Amino acid sequence: MATVAITPDQNAVFGEIFIAAPPARVFEALTDPVQLPKWWGQEGTYRITEWKADLRPGGKWSSVGARADGTAFRVDGEYLELDPPRLLVHTWIASWSGPLKTVVRWELEPHTVHGLHPSGPRKACTGTLVKVRQEGFAGSPPELAIGHGEGWKRILGWLLGYLEKGETADMRQ
Repeated sequence: MATVAITPDQNAVFGEIFIAAPPARVFEALTDPVQLPKWWGQEGTYRITEWKADLRPGGKWSSVGARADGTAFRVDGEYLELDPPRLLVHTWIASWSGPLKTVVRWELEPHTVHGLHPSGPRKACTGTLVKVRQEGFAGSPPELAIGHGEGWKRILGWLLGYLEKGETADMRQ
């Protein structure tokens, strides 16, 4: 289960979750324009329908999605740092939050775990501690950081479901 917290100054949201998949696989799910729309979303909430990415420092990325009521939204950004499969840092500009530009930092730490492998008990697997931090909310209404915190909790759960169980946005109700 994902844990999410907001810094006391409400400038940053951070979350983490353990996923029983190696960092390279997690990195791929986070950056592949074909895979990302498969898992980022759920019927009745919102979902990404299109993802484009120029995966390099200075490269742009964009996503288009729809809310539960069918209203379209967009999120755009630029990649700032890439160190596959350990680090991904990018800006985040969402259509629903005006001109606010935040920075999202994904850190993927490998861990060998015994007894948690999806294919059976007592098998060792390389898993990943996924840490995400989004900062730059200072001066914004507190509801914005709170809303993003709830969003990251869902997103980390969807990522886990996709990588460990093969769940897609179409499967979730």
